[in-house]
Amino acid sequence: MKSAYELAMERLAQDEPEIKLSDAQKAELAEIDKAYAAKIAEKEIFLQGQLTKATMDERPAIEQQLTNERLRLEEEREAKKERVRAAQ
Repeated sequence: MKSAYELAMERLAQDEPEIKLSDAQKAELAEIDKAYAAKIAEKEIFLQGQLTKATMDERPAIEQQLTNERLRLEEEREAKKERVRAAQ
């Protein structure tokens, strides 16, 4: 008898078949991850530096900018990765 987890995984596999990626695609995905990790780190370092110099009134705006930049870069990264996955 199968567990609920196994049954759920079978249903998931039926709904969304597993995508097979080539070695080149895997390498490209890894390169995208590395590039965006560097971009995110660069923005965080820059904005953390700005935070140390900021007054109490300026801090919330800089913290919001940091959050927005991180989200924007993560969305951009995922869009690029999705294009790589779709190109089969």
